[in-house]
Parts: sequence; C-alpha cells; structure tokens
Amino acid sequence: MLTAERRPPVAAAPPRRSPPLLALAGALGIGGVLADVVLGLWVTPPDVYMHNLVRLLYIHPPMAFVSFLAYGVSFLSSLGYLWPRTRSLVLDRLAGASAEVGVVFTALTLVTGSIWGRPTWGAWWVWDPLLTTTALLLVLYLGYLAIRAVPGDPEVRARRSAIAALIAFIDVPVVYFSVQWWTSLHQRPSLTAGKTYVHGSMLYTLLLGFVAFALVYVWLVGHRYRLARLVDEGDEQALRRELEARRREGL
Repeated sequence: MLTAERRPPVAAAPPRRSPPLLALAGALGIGGVLADVVLGLWVTPPDVYMHNLVRLLYIHPPMAFVSFLAYGVSFLSSLGYLWPRTRSLVLDRLAGASAEVGVVFTALTLVTGSIWGRPTWGAWWVWDPLLTTTALLLVLYLGYLAIRAVPGDPEVRARRSAIAALIAFIDVPVVYFSVQWWTSLHQRPSLTAGKTYVHGSMLYTLLLGFVAFALVYVWLVGHRYRLARLVDEGDEQALRRELEARRREGL
C-alpha cells in the first residue's frame, strides 16, 4: 500500500531586525531622551520665575516641535501623492505613518502642558487659544486616521486621505501663531530666529531634547511605515514576524 511522503515542516523565517540606520536613530533618540531627563532634573538650575517647573519644559516644547514636524511630513507626502508626477503609495504610507506618530506627540504635548499649567495657572485646562487650537489639531488628525481606516480601493483611500491631510494641516500654523494673534496665558516661544531667552546648560538641555525627540520620531515612523507596507502587500506572515521583532526590541 502506498503512503504519502511526509515532508519536513518548513521552519518559519526568523523576525527581521531593524535596518541599521533606523536602529541607530532609535538608540540615539532614546538615549538622548534619557540624558535630557537626567540633565533637566538634576543638572540644570531652577528658573528665576518658574523655579523647578521649568524642568518640565525640557520635554514639552520638543514634543510640540515633533508633532509639527510629523504633520509637516504628512502634508508634504500627501501633496506629493496628489501631484500626478510623484503619485505613489509610498508617499501615502509615509503620510499615514507620520500622522500617527504626530497624534501621539500631540497628546503628550497636551498632557505635559496640563501638568505644567496646574501649578502655574491653577487649573488643569483653560480655554486658551493655544490649548484650544492644539486640541482641535488632535481631533482633526484623529479624524484623518479614521478616514484612512475606512475600507476601499487603495488608490481611492489614498486620494481622500491626502485631501483630508491637507485640510487638517491648516490648523498647524494657527496653533503656532495663536499666542501672537490672540491674548493668551501661554508664554511666547523661548527660541526664535536670532533670539533666545534661555542660556547655558538650560539651552543645551533644551536643544538636546529637540534632537532626541526628532530621532525618536524618525525611529517610530520608520517602523510604522514598514508595518503599513506589509499590510498593503497582504503578507500576514511577514507582518507577524515584524510585530514579534518589535516586541522583542521593546523587552
């Protein structure tokens, strides 16, 4: 009696590691954030007016900066997708990945701002122009991500998502200039072109925060883009391997 030949099981491919430059950006970014926290808490002096509350500002403005950076990348990528000569799903994935990271940093900006505002203003939240427009920005990009999640043809979804990204970005300059356009409880920017109100170790620590959080942004967007590409390609096994690799990196 003939029996079917048994084939040895095919071993699953090991999880792929992050590209070297992406891993380097992540390592430098996380290391820089930790160094920024150490410098902000134990090395830099208290501020003359805000005293120890100034220590929170070594991470709050960099988070806000990264959210603007993320939405700027999403805006340019969406604009590039709508332009026929540069239309590519690569730009669509980049726009979505950058907006997702931007939403995270916007939420963190609002949380750290509320923690700073409680002892400064006496309230966790006030309907200040800057806070209100920032909250609106978060809602707009959550709506953008919801539009991206609606099933449909990839080209149609990418086109409507790109239009939504352009509309949502209108609020970004409104947020930035809100403290100049309207009466606001919020202080003016500490760093402007050709002028700064912080010096010495406080300035270096603040600049380190900007660089470190920007590197973390690059790291997060790189991984989110890779996952989005696997989802679009329908490679479920590769997607599971990628997620497992990210979990191992987090341990």
